[in-house]
Amino acid sequence: MKIATWNVNSVRTRLAHVTAWLTASSADVLCLQETKVTDDLFPQAAFAEVGYRSYVYGQKSYNGVALLSRLPLDAVQMGFGAVLPESLVGDLDEQKRVITGVIAGIQVVNLYVPNGSSLDSDKYIYKLRWLKVLREYLQVLLAKSPSLLVCGDFNVALEDIDIHNPKGREKQVMATDAEREALSSVLELGLCDGFRKFTTEGGYFSWWDYRSGAFRRDAGWRIDHHYLTPDLYDRAISCVIDKEPRKLEQPSDHAPVIVEF
Repeated sequence: MKIATWNVNSVRTRLAHVTAWLTASSADVLCLQETKVTDDLFPQAAFAEVGYRSYVYGQKSYNGVALLSRLPLDAVQMGFGAVLPESLVGDLDEQKRVITGVIAGIQVVNLYVPNGSSLDSDKYIYKLRWLKVLREYLQVLLAKSPSLLVCGDFNVALEDIDIHNPKGREKQVMATDAEREALSSVLELGLCDGFRKFTTEGGYFSWWDYRSGAFRRDAGWRIDHHYLTPDLYDRAISCVIDKEPRKLEQPSDHAPVIVEF
């Protein structure tokens, strides 16, 4: 089984890229982030034509997540509020960033973690609060499901080797100590990095800024992840980053990351 994650930075803009990639990759499930479209306008028909069902949780112009699956998914839920009380979730589900479903006994959690913008921004405080609630959310899911795959655009480079140039990273959003500590707290629930099972060295990235020829220079960050419970970690036989779609005309600034069991 292949499960992939990809921040497509507008599913309608990148529709031809995504459908072609699905056809070539034969992924069983593709988790999309930053779909940037309301549910009624999501291009479900185009994905149905290449053999995929769509499960969507979107909003206009910003954010948005979706699950594309060859087989029907069970127990599909959207948002933190599906399992957590309103008193804990607050306003966090106003931005559409969380969707989950079950396939072949695996609960797939697809996330689009807030970027945080800058250290002096309210969005940075929002990101840290979001990650704290994510921990509570996953703790509830783990109590019910022993096989959990948590993937998506985490907007956090957890280690210095995940950044092409980590100098000064402690003052740069996506790599501050507070963000790393918040994500590490989530992983302490018992989740392991699928990519690092197979690749321990640096120089592998999943996101390259559109500016300054970052992709041409391979000046990237690894911020798109698959985190697995121990049973899935043991079952994983590969986890790779596919850079080919980033080479296309008008690409997403992210590349797909695929884990196979």
